[in-house]
Amino acid sequence: MPHDPLAVDISKRFLAPSWDYPLGTDHLGRCVFSRLLLGIRYSLGSVLIIQIVATLLAILVGAFVSLKRGIIDFLFIRICDILLAFPTLILAFGLLGLLGPSLKNVILALILTQLIYYSRLIRSLFIGINEKDFIQAARISGTSGVKLIIRHYLPNVWTPIVTIVALDVGKVILEIAGFSFIGLGVQAPLPEWGMMVNEGKQYIRQHPELMLYPGLAIVLVVLIFNHLASSLKRLDQ
Repeated sequence: MPHDPLAVDISKRFLAPSWDYPLGTDHLGRCVFSRLLLGIRYSLGSVLIIQIVATLLAILVGAFVSLKRGIIDFLFIRICDILLAFPTLILAFGLLGLLGPSLKNVILALILTQLIYYSRLIRSLFIGINEKDFIQAARISGTSGVKLIIRHYLPNVWTPIVTIVALDVGKVILEIAGFSFIGLGVQAPLPEWGMMVNEGKQYIRQHPELMLYPGLAIVLVVLIFNHLASSLKRLDQ
């Protein structure tokens, strides 16, 4: 990292791009390039935590419900129907209203909202292969519980799960950036990309690049993961 991304030096504010400062400096003299690099930890790192944790928990919940069925499955579907009737952002806003603004709480809120959707999805995928011959044969042979899920269920539903999770990365990174932009996510001076866009908006006339650089970083990551998801979807077909 070329410079300390949190170091303030007012004498170097709004420097043009140079060898020392590849993308120039911001209103507090901080290296924009260094802040973008550190922002990967908060922006992309947070998304990966949310998606991985939500997916693993959803596999546990979805598998349990799909195998138990009965009243448990009925109640699960009714609860999901109620919660999914609200947009994800509304649910996340409600949780943040209870928990307070911080990156940790944004991650927790988005894990919970993703968990609801993924659990129902995985439950549907598992039920879709419940009556397949290879599943019935595995049960007859005495395979059950965790072994049945790992050896027979997951290998046959893994591709659609990974595809949807990868496709959702773009949505989640935009949600994290949006929460930081309105002050509910990462708090200054930490350089999350949405926070950097928020800090740059007051200088948009004189120095639009302060909003442009983090905005382009967000767009680039979204496009990369959308392309990855599309490639996985084609392989699945």
